[in-house]
Amino acid sequence: MQLAAAQLTQHLQKGLKSLYTLHGDEALLIQEAADAIRAVARAQGYTERVVHTVAGAHFDWSEVLASGGSMSLFGDKQIVEVRIPSGKPGKEGSPAIQQIAESAKGNDDVITIFVLPKLDKMSKTGAWFSALDSFGVTLEVQEIDRRALAPWLTQRLAQAGLRVKSGEEGERTLKFFADRVEGNLLAAHQEIQKLSLLHPSSPDAPKELSFEQIEAAVLNVARYDVFKLSEAVLAGNLVRTQRMLDGLQAEGEAEVLVHWALSEDIRNLHRVRSLMDEGKPLPMALQEARVWGIKQRLYERILPRLSPLDSANLLHAAHQVDGIVKGLKSPGWPSNSWVALQQLAGMVCKVAV
Repeated sequence: MQLAAAQLTQHLQKGLKSLYTLHGDEALLIQEAADAIRAVARAQGYTERVVHTVAGAHFDWSEVLASGGSMSLFGDKQIVEVRIPSGKPGKEGSPAIQQIAESAKGNDDVITIFVLPKLDKMSKTGAWFSALDSFGVTLEVQEIDRRALAPWLTQRLAQAGLRVKSGEEGERTLKFFADRVEGNLLAAHQEIQKLSLLHPSSPDAPKELSFEQIEAAVLNVARYDVFKLSEAVLAGNLVRTQRMLDGLQAEGEAEVLVHWALSEDIRNLHRVRSLMDEGKPLPMALQEARVWGIKQRLYERILPRLSPLDSANLLHAAHQVDGIVKGLKSPGWPSNSWVALQQLAGMVCKVAV
């Protein structure tokens, strides 16, 4: 049974199930969902908690099977958590998970919670995940994208008894806040907690914060990562791209990894463009190049305006910058790796606009 994150509170009010599966990349939201389930479980007498972290191809699943198959030493009801950071349970894990899922039905002494990262399509259609979905509740925590970040911040501030000023100043404040945390919900949560301590409010009188108050309190805790950089570049957002590249450089990210992210998109764009030139429809070309999700939508916007010459020029530029980040020089290009990466990203942004 699939459940949206927003439905969890209402679901728990109706009663606990014996099996939950939480999956997604938003660590804060996954943590909060697990906390909510545990809180209700503890209130109902599930006082013992056992945590298993699946690591490596040779993980011993017998311990997990034993945890859910018997009462604890003191006869207490248990919460058994199974964390799979890789999202891949392995050859032995798949039948073990299916067994756990099947045995969970009707077992009122144990609540099992699986915690997984964001899963690909193949994993979601696997026998082990299908068993978790069939015999329990699966909850996918969706990533908060850039457009939804300001409303999310508004909601979280309200929960802390805070709010920004109305009108243009409030919009400016939320934009500043969103820029500073750049997708890092854990950091945003911590900053809101700090703001609530600095500016306490009463439950019936939310504290209104000015731009200056938030600016003074919020640290530069942006989570700049190469995957979000890719989205900014493909969206043609040059200002955000430059800010993220500056952030990656400041955080000590390896130039070679940043180049890999940029060149991977350039190679995929070139491949899809070539398939289209061979007469294949865009949807078929994207499928053959294994482009899905948000990138599929971004590619669909770029490719009709991307000429074969543009594609070839980007591919050649990516090859030149590859040498630069490895310490080589290339005529017509800056010798500084980060400046060259800025220039390469700018080229992609230009064709994406």
